[in-house]
Amino acid sequence: MKRIGMLTSGGDCQALNATMRGVVKGLHTMMGDVEIYGFEDGYKGLIYGKYRRMTGRDFSGILTRGGTILGTSRQPFKKMRTPDENGLDKVEAMKSTYKYLGLDCLVVLGGNGSQKSAHMLSEEGLNVVSLPKTIDNDLYGTDMTFGFQSAVDIATQAIDCIHTTAASHNRVFVVELMGHKVGWVTLHAGIAGGADIILIPEIPYNLNHVISAIQRRSEQGKGFTILAVAEGAISKEDAALSKKDYKAKLAGRKHSTVGYELASQIEAATGHEVRVTIPGHTQRGGSPVPFDRVISSRLGVTAAELIKNEDYGKMVIMKGYEIDTIPLAETAGKLKYVSPEDPIIRQAKNLGISFGD
Repeated sequence: MKRIGMLTSGGDCQALNATMRGVVKGLHTMMGDVEIYGFEDGYKGLIYGKYRRMTGRDFSGILTRGGTILGTSRQPFKKMRTPDENGLDKVEAMKSTYKYLGLDCLVVLGGNGSQKSAHMLSEEGLNVVSLPKTIDNDLYGTDMTFGFQSAVDIATQAIDCIHTTAASHNRVFVVELMGHKVGWVTLHAGIAGGADIILIPEIPYNLNHVISAIQRRSEQGKGFTILAVAEGAISKEDAALSKKDYKAKLAGRKHSTVGYELASQIEAATGHEVRVTIPGHTQRGGSPVPFDRVISSRLGVTAAELIKNEDYGKMVIMKGYEIDTIPLAETAGKLKYVSPEDPIIRQAKNLGISFGD
């Protein structure tokens, strides 16, 4: 009988439960009896030995349930080898918990930092299989992460709802969406929601070009403009600064977010009324959309196949609409950015969408 540990780490998303369900149902179907140990609150549970024995019943009825039944926490990879406040060696503690339970494999569901920690544990001799979780869709090596499409749907709904009030009042609306380092959510939601301007971290914007796009719409008799703006969007001027200088500028900025900063600048330059909407963590909440339920089930059962075959040190990925795997070493520490040369950018521009560049 195999003993499997499982944890969810980093930010939550809508399809974590659906993916864990896929793993467990796949294990029970292919291997019969297995012992499942769920670690509470991510790597913290593995470090401090907080876990519970779970049965198939725990994973029943959670396909449509958002969040994670195991809880999660953020444990920065760069601090994993730093002892805690009591001097505990976190890496050795995780290895000790794994060995104490006699685990055959640890299943990690997480994003970039979580995958780096998973790879580290694999290099430390633990059998690890990982699954690509993040609403940002920024994990290198996979075309799609579970949680992304659900987040895009919510972000798109926010833009959809803004359309009617923007048109009614002839206002400019800034919808600030999640995406600190990468802009996949904002890009997809902006296109799906019919945004007129999309600003993402990978394409620094020129404020004058943003203002020109708004004025051009006014000249065409279009009384409103909607901007889909990633929280990490940055101007060309700021992108040219050093990290130190940029942090200093942010510290002195009048407004707390890029959305409000832009709104203030646009109002001053155009005289238009500008309103800001920030859906925030609603983008992580609610039930997973059907697409995410399907790919989560497929990714999860593929992880179970890896465990059955004792094929460890892999992350399950999507290539196109096919499921595949790659070594953890190929993805750990790498982000998948939106390329300004990506065909989707060209296509969006040919729709008349401005990226402020």
